[in-house]
Amino acid sequence: MGYLSLSPNPKKRVDFLRVIQREHDELKEKFLEERAALEAKYQLLYQPLFAKRYEIVNGLAEVEGVAMGTATDTAEEKGVPCFWLVALKNNEVVADVITDRDEEALKYLKDIKYTKMVEPLGFKLEFFFDPNPYFSNTVLTKTYHMLDEDEPLLERAFGTVINWLPEKSLTKIANEKQKNDLKNVEPVIDTPPCESFFNFFDPPEIPENDVDIDEDACYELQDVMERDYDIGSTIRDKIIPHAVVWFTGEAVDGEGDEDDDMYDDLDDGELLVHVLIVRFDFLDSISFAKMAGISIVGFGMKSRR
Repeated sequence: MGYLSLSPNPKKRVDFLRVIQREHDELKEKFLEERAALEAKYQLLYQPLFAKRYEIVNGLAEVEGVAMGTATDTAEEKGVPCFWLVALKNNEVVADVITDRDEEALKYLKDIKYTKMVEPLGFKLEFFFDPNPYFSNTVLTKTYHMLDEDEPLLERAFGTVINWLPEKSLTKIANEKQKNDLKNVEPVIDTPPCESFFNFFDPPEIPENDVDIDEDACYELQDVMERDYDIGSTIRDKIIPHAVVWFTGEAVDGEGDEDDDMYDDLDDGELLVHVLIVRFDFLDSISFAKMAGISIVGFGMKSRR
């Protein structure tokens, strides 16, 4: 059964339904245009509020009832100590990748900013740090390039190369190994990678050329990228606009995100299925769909996971 098997009259009805669908799609396109303009307007209105928050958090401005530079203020007590560290840790998605070692470095985090990009489509997160004993960068950036503005079609993610100070890398653990247990032989320093929030700035690369990829590698890449995007979108949609309620612990997942997420029509699982279908164009789409457990619906693909 289907359109091709219909008799003439039902086909005419379906053709009219197509006209209705086109009218709907035109209205949806207009809605998306107006929403984008409204979002841009209010992003500008938010900026002075975020600037005030920055000044108070970092001790550059004081609130009513508190005198600037009081004798009781130590260097650690100026502003709101560990504001962003605590806000990030109180969110389950982000806290899952923050280690005890990371916390000392994240105490120097003084602001996080979000910028929506038009050319290319996507968004950028900027993490601003005070001078610290771990790395020389003052800003760490994570950028997501999207293939579509209104659907979560991720093309690629880019991160800042972190300039770690000597023996201060938090993404590797230095282990000394003595060769053959011989005396007077310099130990070999082995630095295997380890779990760290700062791995967020070194996202996985999506292969562009013909390569062999088995089912396990496919699932592993999909899982890593889903997790990476989940962290980025959580910081963008929840942490940045509602930082104080994450700091106080008032927010829980599902709350503190009154802003409509531009990608709320699709669940997280769908995002990276599209990524793999788009980027792994060297694979036969049907074979890949079967391998990755994807059901084909119309002209699109949707994860069954």
